[in-house]
Amino acid sequence: MRHIILFSVFLLPLLSGCKKNKFSTTPSLKFKSVNTTQLQRNESIRFTLSFTDADGDLTDNIFFKEVVPNCPADSVHADSYQLPPFPASKNQQGDIIVTLEYNSIPPQCNPQNDTATFRFALRDKAQHVSDTVSSPVIIIYN
Repeated sequence: MRHIILFSVFLLPLLSGCKKNKFSTTPSLKFKSVNTTQLQRNESIRFTLSFTDADGDLTDNIFFKEVVPNCPADSVHADSYQLPPFPASKNQQGDIIVTLEYNSIPPQCNPQNDTATFRFALRDKAQHVSDTVSSPVIIIYN
């Protein structure tokens, strides 16, 4: 009996690892990493996100919003980031690197530093929108 339980413990991860990747017609987006959580003047910040899309019909932009909870609501910065051209194909997956320069996202709450999070979303040509993913807290120094 002990061998059956031990065999089951080893077999279960093998079976669950053999599942075929399932892509959805709605793009999927996941946050992977950021190069810094403290952004100084004249620096840039680089977010790495991974995506999947079954149809391979992503638009050529990723949308982002900089949310600074301690600032007035009208200081929210929303924009899009141009994706590099890449061939469309079914069951597409890969990484997206979004690089933002300090000057494009300076502190909103002068004279204090901003404590911000960045939210990202993808849309495809059929108007399907991915889930929104968030970065960890980023301090943008004034």
